[in-house]
Amino acid sequence: MDPVLLFFLLGLVAGLLRSELRLPAAAYDMVSMLLLLSIGLKGGVELSHQPVALLAGQASAVIAMASLLPIVGFAALRGIGGLPRADAASIAAHYGSVSVGTYAVAVAYFASRQIPFESHMSFLLAIMEVPAIVIGILLARGLARAPGLATLAREVLLGKGIVLLAGGLVIGWASGPEALAPVTPLFFDLFKGFLALFLLEMGLVTSVQIGALRQHGAFLLVFSIGMPLFSSLVGTAVGIALGLSVGGTAMLATLAASASYIAVPAAMRVAVPEANPTLSLAASLGVTFPFNILVGIRLYHALAVKAVALAGVPRP
Repeated sequence: MDPVLLFFLLGLVAGLLRSELRLPAAAYDMVSMLLLLSIGLKGGVELSHQPVALLAGQASAVIAMASLLPIVGFAALRGIGGLPRADAASIAAHYGSVSVGTYAVAVAYFASRQIPFESHMSFLLAIMEVPAIVIGILLARGLARAPGLATLAREVLLGKGIVLLAGGLVIGWASGPEALAPVTPLFFDLFKGFLALFLLEMGLVTSVQIGALRQHGAFLLVFSIGMPLFSSLVGTAVGIALGLSVGGTAMLATLAASASYIAVPAAMRVAVPEANPTLSLAASLGVTFPFNILVGIRLYHALAVKAVALAGVPRP
């Protein structure tokens, strides 16, 4: 098993055993900021080599996908689970958006196995954060009670995660690899070390959210695994349609299957305060995140291999 995943399991076990182990809040903030900037910088460097027409087409497809998934999740949460409208919309927004932590683990997984994937995936990651938040707010409030465009844009676009990821993309795109060489040791060479510390804290947080999930029945547990599996199929289909490589298709499936626990909670807390954040975090962080990093990424990669082979088009 990849050692970064063992850090997650260490945090999870320590939390479940009620250990005194804690990562200081300032250290966690710093590690998460460095991860976001690292992902953005790498994507920005590669972004400069991509044709605009290709990026526009792929961006439109993933925006459509990121808008569809929360609607499907909302229908299941309301129709089958019977959750209140605000809670269903909030949870659905989490599952329509993406997890930067899951993406970082997937990057490490593919790199350790020398599986190439399209280098502009971090660009697609950044634009997939936003649509689900907008759809979630509209589902919770309806068009009549939705905030104005300026308020909505501020709630969605000025969150720390979006600013750091988009800022890293712009800096990487504007600078290029040679200008970034002095900061490469910090942002690129130490990436897996920062990821290990991040996952250690995520393990500790997950141990708390598992307890919260137990109090709210079996439906959320089933949804927390069933929704990522469904979303991964959608992501795989979109990857095939876009002509992505096996690694790129697997990465897009992973992004579709992930659930946000940073950007969306912050936006929902402001825009939909009546929603219970415990339900959303218990599902996305207590179940979906560990499922994806321990099982899901390997599963989505195997799915992509099979799907690309069935599509009959030779791809790297």
